Amino acid sequence: MVDAVIRIEHLYKSYATSAGEFPVLKDVNLTIASGDFVAIMGPSGSGKSTFMNILGCLDKPSGGTYRLDGRNVGELARDELAKLRNRTIGFVFQGFNLLPRMSLQDNVALPLIYCGIERETRRERARELLARVGLERYVDAMPNKISGGQQQRVAIARALVNHPSLILADEPTGNLDSHTGEEIMALFESLNREGITIVLVTHEADIAQHAQRQVHFLDGRIVRDHPTLQVGACV
Repeated sequence: MVDAVIRIEHLYKSYATSAGEFPVLKDVNLTIASGDFVAIMGPSGSGKSTFMNILGCLDKPSGGTYRLDGRNVGELARDELAKLRNRTIGFVFQGFNLLPRMSLQDNVALPLIYCGIERETRRERARELLARVGLERYVDAMPNKISGGQQQRVAIARALVNHPSLILADEPTGNLDSHTGEEIMALFESLNREGITIVLVTHEADIAQHAQRQVHFLDGRIVRDHPTLQVGACV
């Protein structure tokens, strides 16, 4: 039986406003197994970004249970949560989030500083991962000297530096042209074949087509959860 990396049960999230509590997520239930590749979809305001923040332990639910790698996130102290997040999750964002005054190598190595890894080991690991995403010739380059697609590859390399079992990607192709977006998705598919679980938010149907499964949010609820229908498949 395949282990669940993510297990969500009866999850609620609301925010306090001047007009009272505003519900964003309503009784969400979802299990994502190790090795899954899942696209989270839905219109603006559907709750998908809030849901991803909770998956990434960047926000807390108002009710319900979230288990990450078998650990109940709601029961963890702050330092335990930080360790679990850093060990388990790699983050990829739409805006790349690279530090402009650091080389690509140092950007990729940055998360290892917080793990107490010594400098040369950090740099060696960063070089290996830049080679993995096809940027071995650019280790000393600055982010503003490479293209947007190359910057996203650097962000993916940085997400992999701690050997995560799960990658959370928020609109990872949103700032890229269609050709470059397809190249980035091919990289995600390759990582998934290596056993890394991938959950990405996208509003683009062609990007979601790369995932094995699509989960659709509407008004704070999951309204559809289905395998991706491959192009050319019989129905």
